[in-house]
Amino acid sequence: MAKQKSNAKGKTGSSKIDMLQTHMIDAEGKTFTTRQGVKINNTNHSLKAGVRGSTLLEDFILREKIQNFDHERIPERIVHARGSGAHGYFELYEDLSEYTKAGIFTDTSRKTPVFVRFSTVAGSKGSTDLARDVRGFATKFYTEEGTWDLVGNNMPVFFIQDAAKFPDLIHAVKPEPNNDIPQAASAHDTFYDFVSLTTETLHNHIWVMSDRAIPRSFRMMEGFGIHTFRLINEKGEAHFVKFHWKPKLGVHSVTWDEAVKISGADSDFHRRDLWNAIESGNYPEWELGMQIVPEKDEHNFEFDLLDPTKLIPEETVPVKIVGKMVLNRNPENFFAETEQVAFLPDNIIPGIDFSNDPLLQGRLFSYRDTQLSRLGSPNFHQIPINRPVVNTYNNQRDAHMQMDIPKGNTAYFPNSIGGGCPHLAKIAEGGFSSYQERIDAKKIRARSESFKDHFSQPALFYRSLANWEKMHVANAYAFELGKCTYDHIKERMLWIIAQIDEELAKTVAEKIGMKIPKSIEKPINQAIGPDDNVEDYQPGKKKIYLEKSAALSQDNTVFDTIQTRQIAFLLADGFSMKDFSSMKKALEKEKAMVKLIAPHGGTVKCDEGMEHKVDASIMTTESVLFDAVYIPGGKKSVNKLLEEAKYIKFINEAFKHCKAIAVNDEGEELLNKSFVKDYKEDDEAILINKKPQQFIKTVAKHRNWKRMEKTKNIPV
Repeated sequence: MAKQKSNAKGKTGSSKIDMLQTHMIDAEGKTFTTRQGVKINNTNHSLKAGVRGSTLLEDFILREKIQNFDHERIPERIVHARGSGAHGYFELYEDLSEYTKAGIFTDTSRKTPVFVRFSTVAGSKGSTDLARDVRGFATKFYTEEGTWDLVGNNMPVFFIQDAAKFPDLIHAVKPEPNNDIPQAASAHDTFYDFVSLTTETLHNHIWVMSDRAIPRSFRMMEGFGIHTFRLINEKGEAHFVKFHWKPKLGVHSVTWDEAVKISGADSDFHRRDLWNAIESGNYPEWELGMQIVPEKDEHNFEFDLLDPTKLIPEETVPVKIVGKMVLNRNPENFFAETEQVAFLPDNIIPGIDFSNDPLLQGRLFSYRDTQLSRLGSPNFHQIPINRPVVNTYNNQRDAHMQMDIPKGNTAYFPNSIGGGCPHLAKIAEGGFSSYQERIDAKKIRARSESFKDHFSQPALFYRSLANWEKMHVANAYAFELGKCTYDHIKERMLWIIAQIDEELAKTVAEKIGMKIPKSIEKPINQAIGPDDNVEDYQPGKKKIYLEKSAALSQDNTVFDTIQTRQIAFLLADGFSMKDFSSMKKALEKEKAMVKLIAPHGGTVKCDEGMEHKVDASIMTTESVLFDAVYIPGGKKSVNKLLEEAKYIKFINEAFKHCKAIAVNDEGEELLNKSFVKDYKEDDEAILINKKPQQFIKTVAKHRNWKRMEKTKNIPV
């Protein structure tokens, strides 16, 4: 056998024994922690509603301890199955110790590692990125006090108010059980049967009918923590908080026609976009914002802060921007990282705590139980992507796929054999302690009276939209209801939509060829028990406590950058190098992505004889994959493009979808063969022989929505 090499200290080189040593856990002299690295102050008593009260579902320390024990003798996500992820970091702008003792929000010198997973909700792993759906936006913060998971969506509210209804919601929106149709779509009978009988769903549902449900990219959508949480400072004082992610690139979407076509042209559109942006060094950025509400102001709103189907208008409580997140590294292995990452809402750290939001309370149990099923063992926290950055010490042992090697012969507390280790942490040393909220109430299965307002906020959302957004909402309702086969379900939905906005309901009714019923015979909300008072569960009348909220409309987002926008250059041999060079240089200076679309692959030659690499042949790509179109001059090039009908289709679709189109000199001949010829004179986003800077400003506006009414009857 070959002799092993020795290192400087005379010890043998690495071996399997050495590798095992790296995972040995020695608790001697260490402080008790959860498996996420949060220091534990008490492992002897469960969290109860009073010293003689019932044990609370939110006791994540108890549940982790018991569930590990339950599984010591040793599948695709039900929802959010299709996802994409990336690594990055979070930096704090200012010390927030006035509100919280969480180190991530008090230490501005930190750069906290994060892993973010974006996802669709309803579809399977093989579904398209562009389904009309809520998008998951889950962030794992690897903090020095343990792992904190902010598990949210790209919409600030949820479908239901109580976790008890979650299985019903998902069973309704998933493919129907008799034929397993449709995939990744809400446009079918069972979903609308549920929605029309459970009116608490209406606020989130109208967001799904808006363009928020078909984002341009993960990098151009907001994220929300949805629930009301608590921040706890060193004095034990609490503030309610809602978390927001604000994308630096603004909030932008595609049109429904584009979404349908992108699903066929590139079903990995969002995945590819995120991956390519990071690989090219155009790192996605979001700012973290907080809406902070003093506990004394809990009841000073027209709605209940604990209701997850309600948002706090930013005009009422402004969003305080507190930090920035940057995603700068793609995963090395999709399965090991993006697929195996496990997010749990009950992964919190000292300084952050839960509220009594009934949906949140149920999620605290559901997510851990789901990960046990998916990953097969309570040891899923040992998978590298889920490991906290701090060491963990506790008496939890064994179970399927145990990868650590705990040392010693004590696995219980208290003990004397192991010197009482790991020992419990004092609160002052960072030990977790739950907020001491006073509770004096009966145990009851009921919904608070303050949760009955189901129409006011959907109406606020709709009133806040621009006209082009309202048109898209009406079209979405018409498409979805048009897929339903039961007339009584469609009639119920039309009546409900009329409670939100009568004009919206009239538009939808006309599009699906039905009339709005004057009344509904049965109580509209049937999400009740047989012994409940029916009237107690009917939605209240619509209230107007705010006419509009600017933050709810994408018409008020960021329009000052074209960074990472995909610009299609349509060209062939003989294109004008002068036009091409000046436009390409200007666009790339603004960090846009220029893509050369030619009649063939390989290379094309400009009029100066230089060869340029083609990014895609016209037959392998589609207009819907790009944000804007540019055609340089050059008679030979333009004549070649005129021979291929798909170039005209490419221009027609870009025009139909309200995108910016710029041409130089002979390039105008292509416009004259398209639908653009009848509109080019008075369209501010059709640029003929204009300077590159004007094109840049036009692309930054995302779309020329003024064009939409003119082009609605143009077939493409």
